[in-house]
Amino acid sequence: MQSLGFVSAILPELSLDEVAAFASSARFQCVEVMCWPKGKAERRYAGITHIDVSSFSKAEVHDTMAKHGVSISGLGYYPNPLTPNLEEAKAYTDHIKLVIRAAEKLGLGVVNTFVGRDWTKSVDDNWPRFLKTWKPLIKFAEDHGVKIGIENCPMSFTKDEWPGGKNLATSPVIWRRMFNDIPSDNFGLNFDPSHFVWQCMDYLQPMREFKSKLFHMHAKDARLDRDRLNQVGLLAHPNEYHTPKLPGLGDVNWGQFFSVLTEVYDGPVCIEVEDRAYEGSLENRKASLVQSGTYLRQYIPS
Repeated sequence: MQSLGFVSAILPELSLDEVAAFASSARFQCVEVMCWPKGKAERRYAGITHIDVSSFSKAEVHDTMAKHGVSISGLGYYPNPLTPNLEEAKAYTDHIKLVIRAAEKLGLGVVNTFVGRDWTKSVDDNWPRFLKTWKPLIKFAEDHGVKIGIENCPMSFTKDEWPGGKNLATSPVIWRRMFNDIPSDNFGLNFDPSHFVWQCMDYLQPMREFKSKLFHMHAKDARLDRDRLNQVGLLAHPNEYHTPKLPGLGDVNWGQFFSVLTEVYDGPVCIEVEDRAYEGSLENRKASLVQSGTYLRQYIPS
């Protein structure tokens, strides 16, 4: 059975207790909890710490969630482990290991993240580094009984991410190569259909092909501006022709999406809010989650 939740990154000023209390009051069943190291955010929706994996109480986290009747769908941390800055990359992989250990300690099954990428190099030129970094990370996850869900976001929205983006795992052809070269039951996907919309790709067929690799789902929408796309082309910065939106306000056909999803996946579906029209205040961001939940409950009764 699917459960409806949200990604805690949109509520950075709230504590875990306040996030869980809001989730309960808004009839959400779960939350993907952000676990960035404490410090300055490197980009929007980053640097958010609702569980500090370097120092937390298992009992306190469990008591907090149980008090509000809300579960944790997975732990989230989305850096670039393949950055060309090797010191930064080591800090990221070290923290991924801390998040994996925290998931094991909390009895959770999934950690969500990015594969990463050197955005100045091709996929082929990134591949040796990908294998060197991720083979031991996946083995570490296996040893701790945790699955790694890689989100399919290209991370190519700003000039510092151009031209290749900061995440390799963007398409089925790359997923096949990834899962062939690192064949592990603990290596899979945190699937988000919105990233396929602005890449002009089909998001339904991959859900069927990779059903055994669907570990976690993000519910985010995207609106493609066809007139603008006709002017700038797909090689332009993606923000020039697409806008992240709440579920139901973009181009994802959620009826078709859930028609396939109900056949291939049982698990959490977490709303991810990146719609700037709702970012003006905490109350607006809470309202965006309520609105998104109301819309998606026609497909996920709760």
